[in-house]
Amino acid sequence: MRCEPGRFAGPAGGSADAAAADARTRLSAGLRSIDFQLSTAPFTGKTRLTVNIELINTGTELMLGRVLNTHQQWICRRLSDLGFPVTRQITVADCSQEIRQAVRDALARADLVITTGGLGPTSDDLTRDLIAEILGRKLVENAAVLATVEHFFAVRKRPMPPRTRVQALVPEGATVLPNQHGTAPGLAIELNPNPFRAQGQASRLVMLPGPPRELQPMFSDQVVPFVRKWFLGKLAFVCRTLKTTGLGESLVEEMIVAPLRHLSDAGLEVGYCARIGEVDVRLAARGAAAEKIVEEAGNIVRQLLGTHVFGVDDDQLEAVVVRLLTDRKRTLALAESCTGGAIANRITNVPGASAVLLAGLVTYSNQAKHTFLGVRAETLAAHGAVSKPVAREMAEGARRTTGADYALSVTGIAGPDGGTPDKPVGTVFIALAAGGHTFVLNPINRYDRETFKYVTSQQALELLRRTVLGIKSE
Repeated sequence: MRCEPGRFAGPAGGSADAAAADARTRLSAGLRSIDFQLSTAPFTGKTRLTVNIELINTGTELMLGRVLNTHQQWICRRLSDLGFPVTRQITVADCSQEIRQAVRDALARADLVITTGGLGPTSDDLTRDLIAEILGRKLVENAAVLATVEHFFAVRKRPMPPRTRVQALVPEGATVLPNQHGTAPGLAIELNPNPFRAQGQASRLVMLPGPPRELQPMFSDQVVPFVRKWFLGKLAFVCRTLKTTGLGESLVEEMIVAPLRHLSDAGLEVGYCARIGEVDVRLAARGAAAEKIVEEAGNIVRQLLGTHVFGVDDDQLEAVVVRLLTDRKRTLALAESCTGGAIANRITNVPGASAVLLAGLVTYSNQAKHTFLGVRAETLAAHGAVSKPVAREMAEGARRTTGADYALSVTGIAGPDGGTPDKPVGTVFIALAAGGHTFVLNPINRYDRETFKYVTSQQALELLRRTVLGIKSE
């Protein structure tokens, strides 16, 4: 929770500038001591072949669906990239009983427990206090953290609410993770022995603030070095994801499962994730031969799925298209009707898109199609706005008007109303004008409006990708 802006009042007889300077001095000294703690924190646990990591996300707003829980995906991905996949994750409300139980259960199993949220100054920020209570550790005010909090408000010329001081309370023995983007620091605690585990096996507990703009840099800059140090020498883990489009999940599995069986027997883990218009194939392995197994599996999948594989790991279709056009120094124009600018939105989300996208026209009405794209009135009258001839003239008009190398057009019936027996809801025509040829697709996308728009944009981008690569469209 952030405080209302206001005028910063420095100490009696002092100015805001003087107070800020004093805070900066204390902050600098405090951070030096914190850096020393981070660099010398020892690892005393016994080396094992696997690492059990559990993630606890706290926040009633997450349970009510008011806020999307992005932490689970973001943290799990970062840890798996390091070779340490999360084994369990749970989300609980800001409730003392729920948080206590979740933390106790996780500490009884895990080598590393990460919590998110509940470190702020408001009454529902309970994580820090509850964990100190569970561990039987006193909360002690940390001078360096307090200086950080005071400095945060001083440079913004805001008064520091008294309650904000609670963020400087640190459980005894905890290492502070400085927050460069907010006031609530992260905390790291080593439990050796861990009273909640059998034989007192060592565990580590990391508490992170809830706001993503604070959590993510803290995790990358401070938690990642900890994880690497703590679990150095653990069994190697390699994971690659091949991104496909144009095939269903069941068909993808049917095509690759048998040819990969010998690698599965050798330890390959194969997973599938169906998205709107895409299927991810996840290939993972552990151990000394992990890299070789995953590489061989990737080659087999690429051979079998062929041109349906458009990227790897975090690649997005629109980014792949922009890269292809940029590499070839080709340009693009868009003429959209039923998608309402969805294709242009995806393209312009890619850095560097200005090098390839000349124009995006949303010609929703018949008059706009005629005025801006030159679609003939007789074509509209004879065939209707949702038709192959109109899609063709839209694409050719956009290319002619802008001088682009490629022009995509889409026109269709998103629904839920407007369909006819000849053209039911979901009917769409996608045209691509390139050189002296215009190609038109006519899929039926029977989805809700939002999904219809995304699937249609996916089909249009895939048509463009295949055309740029010289692949015959299916």
